[in-house]
Amino acid sequence: MSGPGDYGGTRPMAPYIRHALVFCGLLLLALLANAARVQVVEAGAYGDNPANRRSAIARYQQPRGNILVGGAPVTGSRDTGEQLRYERTYLDGPLYAPVTGFASQRFGSTFLEHAEDRLLSGTDPLLSQFPVWHDTASGAAPGGNVVTTLNARAQRAAYQGLRGRKGAVAAIEPATGRVLALVSTPSYDPARLSGNGTGATAAWEQLNADPDKPMLNRAVRQTYPPGSTFKVVTAAAALDAGVITDLDAPTDSPDPYRLPGTTTRLTNEADGCRDASLREAFAWSCNTVFAKLGVDVGLGDMAATAGAFGFNDTELRVPFAVAESTFDTVVDKAQLGLSSIGQYNTRATPLQMAMVSAAVANGGQARAPYLVERTTRSSGETVAGGGTHPLTQVVRASTASRLKELMRDAVERGTGGNAAIRGATVGGKTGTAQHGVGNTGLPYAWFVSWAQADGAPEPAVAVAVVVEDASADRGEISGGGDAAPIARDVMRAVLGS
Repeated sequence: MSGPGDYGGTRPMAPYIRHALVFCGLLLLALLANAARVQVVEAGAYGDNPANRRSAIARYQQPRGNILVGGAPVTGSRDTGEQLRYERTYLDGPLYAPVTGFASQRFGSTFLEHAEDRLLSGTDPLLSQFPVWHDTASGAAPGGNVVTTLNARAQRAAYQGLRGRKGAVAAIEPATGRVLALVSTPSYDPARLSGNGTGATAAWEQLNADPDKPMLNRAVRQTYPPGSTFKVVTAAAALDAGVITDLDAPTDSPDPYRLPGTTTRLTNEADGCRDASLREAFAWSCNTVFAKLGVDVGLGDMAATAGAFGFNDTELRVPFAVAESTFDTVVDKAQLGLSSIGQYNTRATPLQMAMVSAAVANGGQARAPYLVERTTRSSGETVAGGGTHPLTQVVRASTASRLKELMRDAVERGTGGNAAIRGATVGGKTGTAQHGVGNTGLPYAWFVSWAQADGAPEPAVAVAVVVEDASADRGEISGGGDAAPIARDVMRAVLGS
């Protein structure tokens, strides 16, 4: 029996203690919620805040992975001993700048350095042996390597051929789409921008102020009127549409040709263009024949053929973005005539015109161009291949066969003779593109081509060259005189001759 001081059950909790426990619980929940907000919701904002140097310090605490050409690195890392420890270095920087771009501690990165940054910096989860646990692992994995498709000999031949003049070269392996050369001049040494000191800032300001724009990648980021090289596309459209069925039949082409609905009369640099056959008109680049052909083919078929070759594609990447090459689809007949000879609003990158030549060389089929063969861990173990590259039928095989014949004729007896290579079959097309107010600028010199070694089963290389400051004053001779020899040397380098 309980006495007066005994309690037979649990003593109820005093209200003030219960209130204190609830309040403490609420405080704990608030702390957890705030921690979650900081670490999850706002982690990106804190990480990207310029005042937070922890991520930058961690980023440069180890050497960056390398970009390889022909199995050898063309990049490296230098230990500066500073807080941002490792700084990017480049071997033959100006030669490879249009491909590597730069990786700067102050100004970010461009081109392959940017497109493959996560792999090169070691932050790509695929570099971890256990990708699922990558985010919880301490520190980044060693930077991976990017193996490019470039042919070192072709790259150097293109660079030396341009000799610092404003221009660009793109070369592609027709059967695969592998980019064998990508050169833009004048160029620059990306190592000048690698650090974060006053030297890098001065170099940045000087390069951006240079009127010659050495950091502009003319091979993929600059579009030009392609001039007469676009006649390859116009000839393809005429053959595919059945407007031309016989390469040697006379065309109903007056000289001069009055553009429809205007008083403008189009003329030629060459003689003998009146009613010239497609073969003769192609070999001697008759503007009148091709302008009329474009009008006869019609806007729908011309635009469709240009689009099949890659014009008006806004999504081309190699893996960095390529500027859109354009063929205007809202034009009258006079404008269509000019568009069909690579003038008016027709614009193309050198890479795009190499794609045109590659599709012709590959029997009318094309693969999208690409620069990365594979990526690897620092140990050399493959992380990823270059990906799949679907085959696209650009024009009929019979059309491509006849285009190859026309391009061979242009080299063997026409304006492209300077591209001929002993021991190989070469097809090409010269071009000059007028530009400037009233076409007063010095014409751009163009040459597009492909080459197949004697006895080889298929063409090994397709090339496009543009020279902005060509030495010739006018006419097709500038394309044949300035651009064709550069293309020849690049093709020789690939063929090994």
